[in-house]
Amino acid sequence: MLVGPYRLPSPVYVAPMAGVTDAPFRRLAAEFGAGLACTEMISSEALVRRNPESFRLMDLRWDRRPVSVQLMGGSPEVMAEAARMAEAHGADIVDINMGCPVPKVVKTSGGASLLREPDRAARVAAAVVAAVRVPVTTKIRLGWDFESRNYLQMARLLEAAGVSALAVHGRTRSQGYDPWADWEAIGQVKAAVRIPVAGSGDLRRDVDAAARQEQTAVDAVMLGRGILGNLWLIRQTVYHLQTGDRLPDLSWAERIALVRRHCDLVLEYYGPERGSRLLRKFVAWGLKGFKGAPRLREMVNTLTGPEQVDVVLDEALRTDPGLLTTADEEAPVAESCQAVA
Repeated sequence: MLVGPYRLPSPVYVAPMAGVTDAPFRRLAAEFGAGLACTEMISSEALVRRNPESFRLMDLRWDRRPVSVQLMGGSPEVMAEAARMAEAHGADIVDINMGCPVPKVVKTSGGASLLREPDRAARVAAAVVAAVRVPVTTKIRLGWDFESRNYLQMARLLEAAGVSALAVHGRTRSQGYDPWADWEAIGQVKAAVRIPVAGSGDLRRDVDAAARQEQTAVDAVMLGRGILGNLWLIRQTVYHLQTGDRLPDLSWAERIALVRRHCDLVLEYYGPERGSRLLRKFVAWGLKGFKGAPRLREMVNTLTGPEQVDVVLDEALRTDPGLLTTADEEAPVAESCQAVA
């Protein structure tokens, strides 16, 4: 699949998720075969004000190329300036968030609020395209609510504005992450435009991705919440789409080893103090769905140093990994754009 001049190594994207798709996460995603990973969402207003945290989110030193930087905002002028800064900072692709449903994003005229103002959305996209030499992509939802679903209008306007590719999440802003994503609508977008389209929503298994790609003819699938605690799903999905065969799930020991590797990368990138706090959620997600996970997560919540990570994971290895039922406690699920910098 081509995005501008870039031929991506696989048709499996990793969705940008605030508080999740940081540099260590993107490195692991690339190792498992993701065709494209994106930074956490960055506020264009904060970036042009040179907010230090915004620049940290845009740290691309650990990334395999190409890498995408996602920006959020409703001002064409500010978004254009932020895009120029992202390009100067090394972004190979600039992505515009037009789908985030979180209220604090929407009230800034960014994210899904642009679905209510198609003309403004087109001006934002055109301004960003004109400001940079790298490809510009956009992620959208089906509309603001069911009564105002305007995904075909949005897709055509964005294509006309010069966007190189689209990602479509199969729900409206008002739906959040329930009920099931509407992949028929995603297929309609694919049929309506000539640029590449990636589909997103409810892809929890490799066979889900294959079925949806066959149903809609999308050029790529975008994995999001399904890979929290299960980065192996990226490798499984890439393999299944390429061969038609399936890779087995990781054993309990292999799953713990992956969590340990992720923790090591987080500690290396952030340092022991900040890293120990940040890795708690990744350990909790990695233990999701197994017998003893609630007790182990209690231990995770008290982590204050790297040495305690090994204690928790060693204890996890000694725990019977019998699967929990659906009714049992699960780890918290991330919002794709809950935090903004």
